[in-house]
Amino acid sequence: MTTDTAAAPAPLPLLVLGHGTDLHTERGVECPGDLPAASDPDLVARARAAKAALGDSVFVLGHHYQRDEVIEFADVTGDSFKLARDAAARPDAPYIVFCGVHFMAESADILTSAEQTVILPDLAAGCSMADMAAIAQVEDCWEQLEAAGVAGRTVPVTYMNSSAAIKAFTGRHGGTICTSSNARTALDWAFEQVGGLEGDGKVLFLPDQHLGRNTAVRELGLTLDDCVVWDPHRPGGGLTAQQLADARMILWRGHCSVHGRFSVEAVETARREIPGVKVIVHPECRYEVVERADEVGSTEKIIQTIAAAPDGTSWVVGTELNLVRRLAAQFPKQRIAFLEKNVCYCSTMNRIDLPHLVWALESLVEGRVVNPIRVDPQVAADARSALDRMLALPGTTAKKD
Repeated sequence: MTTDTAAAPAPLPLLVLGHGTDLHTERGVECPGDLPAASDPDLVARARAAKAALGDSVFVLGHHYQRDEVIEFADVTGDSFKLARDAAARPDAPYIVFCGVHFMAESADILTSAEQTVILPDLAAGCSMADMAAIAQVEDCWEQLEAAGVAGRTVPVTYMNSSAAIKAFTGRHGGTICTSSNARTALDWAFEQVGGLEGDGKVLFLPDQHLGRNTAVRELGLTLDDCVVWDPHRPGGGLTAQQLADARMILWRGHCSVHGRFSVEAVETARREIPGVKVIVHPECRYEVVERADEVGSTEKIIQTIAAAPDGTSWVVGTELNLVRRLAAQFPKQRIAFLEKNVCYCSTMNRIDLPHLVWALESLVEGRVVNPIRVDPQVAADARSALDRMLALPGTTAKKD
């Protein structure tokens, strides 16, 4: 009789949200507070009853980063833009309950009809990245680009993870929206509007500096020196007129509070502790982390890559922990672990919990609409023009963020 003595690799140690800190990370990506406790099991029955009573009048969208107790009641799951388009594809559903964050619900409101109402179960579910670019700051930035004489050859490209107001700014100034899947296509288009990559045109990339830098340098062939960071909290963005004149990518100083935590040290630890491991990360991670990964891609690409991998493959995944745990449960014949020892759930996404979902659904059963998300019509029209430019990009209809 023989036994297999090869031990499975030990999971990386984890520091759960609110328990322990790691100061070797970007400022502003700390994870304060505890993850809310598991919901009362009685709420499951109430959610089922409310959803059954509402029938086809409600369509529930669940973002990949939601906790399992919420995903259970989602009619579709996906990333933000996919979910917004899924909502638009269901015009007969008068109520869209978006289990995501505020900017996602705004996008769904922009893309759905006037007869549909988008509901966000908890209005406190915002996005730290989106909040790093306030419309007044962005308008001030543009005025200063005009004063520096570079606005006329600058095209704004805004990541989907942004407020409706920033999307509308992009639309008014002839720019486009992008997802993490089609960022290269969007940047190619933007540079074509200002003479191509060989000219002196520029892109103002909002609000995630890392996605902009990773795409420009790794995929378009620009250099790190071609990229400058506009800091809205410093006069003139902290940049000189010469720096603006020389730059090709003007990157807004924003980042994802989850993906910004992943470090080079975590990648090196994973490779040291897990033989043969593959590292896959989201392009919202820092450039030096992305450079050391085996695979880089959107949330959908991460899911597809792991789903297609052979049994026995070892992966560490640099994205939100709820999704990583779900992947580990779905593919038990692979070894799937979270990249960082310092766990950071998307704390704002996790504000959408089962109690809030039940409250939103039961309110609809009673004839009350709570937390409707309504974008100002002019803002929506300007934002829609930027989204329409994205939809016209080659291959975009199949792309997801």
